[in-house]
Amino acid sequence: MTAAARTPPESALFGSARPARTPAGALKGRGAAANPRNRFERIDIDLEPGEGAAERGDVPKTELFRDDSKTVLSRNDSPDLGFRYSLNPYRGCEHGCIYCYARPTHEYLGFSAGLDFESRILVKERAPELLRQALEDPRWTPQVIMLSGVTDPYQPIERRLRVTRRCLEVLAEFRNPAAIVTKNHLVTRDLDLLLELNRFRACAVHLSITSVSPSLSARMEPRASSPRRRLEALSELSDAGVPCGVMAAPIIPGLNDDQIPAILEAAAEAGARRAGYILVRLPHGLRELFASWLGTHFPDRRDRVLNRLREARDGDLNDPRFHHRMKGDGEYAEQIGRLFETVRRRLGLEGGRTGGKGGPSAASFRRRTAQRTLFGDPPSPMPQS
Repeated sequence: MTAAARTPPESALFGSARPARTPAGALKGRGAAANPRNRFERIDIDLEPGEGAAERGDVPKTELFRDDSKTVLSRNDSPDLGFRYSLNPYRGCEHGCIYCYARPTHEYLGFSAGLDFESRILVKERAPELLRQALEDPRWTPQVIMLSGVTDPYQPIERRLRVTRRCLEVLAEFRNPAAIVTKNHLVTRDLDLLLELNRFRACAVHLSITSVSPSLSARMEPRASSPRRRLEALSELSDAGVPCGVMAAPIIPGLNDDQIPAILEAAAEAGARRAGYILVRLPHGLRELFASWLGTHFPDRRDRVLNRLREARDGDLNDPRFHHRMKGDGEYAEQIGRLFETVRRRLGLEGGRTGGKGGPSAASFRRRTAQRTLFGDPPSPMPQS
């Protein structure tokens, strides 16, 4: 079945695709409307009324900065995740998802978790070369590398810079397994590399789908692909034979939790084999940023959403403890878990973690010292930002 035949008409699945009007206090195409204080900075600027970006209507353009990291693989020791190593070609993410748990990481760079996170993007230009060095090292144990674990490897700027694609070329050359989680249809551009990895059962792709409502998605994830386009990506990859799954992540109580059945049903119809979910996480200053966003976009639901989150987070809006932070606790969190598992089993979707048991295999890994890739000469240097 083709992707076009498998995807229902937009009106049947999603209702009206008419874009939502930008509320007062919001910025069109951006998730955050301001730059809250960096928790590491000792000096802060308090703006007078009318001086904020949203009040002035100033939508910041995306700026690119060079990231001169000396290594590219990040090691994870969390028992909550199904992978040990991840690769993040970018810091910051232009998708602008308001709930993104990675926002506070921008504060380590001297930026804000707000508008800075989605408009000031650091690019790891040397990521492919650094990845090659890591895989050539005799101490490297072949295993799944997650793309990307923090920020989306297929955010809009990847279309031009192609850093993620160049990393996939290296992974395909070494036949090192890769698992991808993205919100962008752009992942289908690299189908040739995914198919090369899949010859050795060395890849898996998960599309993150948080809603089947285009208007809700546009507010939560203003520069990510629409839900329809993500389902089309699932169909295209699945039809080509690439193992696919869906991540209903994050689930936000009182906002998108009622869409769990529709998300899983649409994903299963599009060819997903696996499914997982994560309860929204709000570390550090993200609590205030998310609460402010709710007040702007969903003032009638704000208190209900926050109260249900507190119920699932032991009275707080975030719980960083291992074994608790992904799913939450309490009756309401258990209800979400039961609903998800019931629908998942009914649809025949596998559970488990993205890079865990039954995921991509490292059995065919090979180490080569030649500088030529499987696809010809080394790729040309990335355009300068």
